[in-house]
Amino acid sequence: MPTYRDEVVVLRTHKLGEADRIVTMLSRRHGKLRAVAKGVRRTSSRFGARVEPFMVADVLLYQGRSLDIIQQAESLGSYGADIAVHYDRYTAAHAMVEAADRLNEAEATPQQYLLLVGGLRSLARGDHAARSILDSYLLRAMALSGWAPGLGECARCGKPGLHTAFVAQLGGLVCGDCTPVGAARVDRSTVDLLTSLMAGEWDGVDAATPASTAAASGLVAAYTQWHLERGIRSLAHVSAPEGPR
Repeated sequence: MPTYRDEVVVLRTHKLGEADRIVTMLSRRHGKLRAVAKGVRRTSSRFGARVEPFMVADVLLYQGRSLDIIQQAESLGSYGADIAVHYDRYTAAHAMVEAADRLNEAEATPQQYLLLVGGLRSLARGDHAARSILDSYLLRAMALSGWAPGLGECARCGKPGLHTAFVAQLGGLVCGDCTPVGAARVDRSTVDLLTSLMAGEWDGVDAATPASTAAASGLVAAYTQWHLERGIRSLAHVSAPEGPR
């Protein structure tokens, strides 16, 4: 079919010519898409605001030779405005869509789409601390891509127990026999918080101490960037963990 319809999250946009934009999107059924939105930089554009980053839309696309063309866009979730007025939400959202862009280079799944939509919705509503929403998203998105960190038994040898060393290169928590020199040590409360972030257990996340939250955020960032094999530039601008607003 020359045209098709899908639900999408807008990840990023680039200028094209004088009035157009190239829009990169994560879709529900077709994975990651790049398409041209013609005329959206004009003030008279009918759907320009619906194809901005963090927006969720139902789009009708025409299959082109190199890039598809967005013909229609109907808003399903206008999260951009509520995110943009809070620095912590804005930077967290940028880190989320950048990670989604990297994780879905090959083939995306509907679960990745739904996870990102849920994370952006939660950020827009201010349900929890922005950094915690980001950390939970990163852990769960990594797990959906097959890179779930080991938080129970040793990630290297499988030995059960309460391990206290976290090594991103080895896949998570490791036992004393597998721990390399200089490995980061974590206390039990941080491990419990990582487990809650992975499972989306928000009572445990919101009750965590600032020290545990900061430690968990550092481990999540290190683990994600190691497995993506390059840094997430937006993480450098994300606010330090704090309580929900």
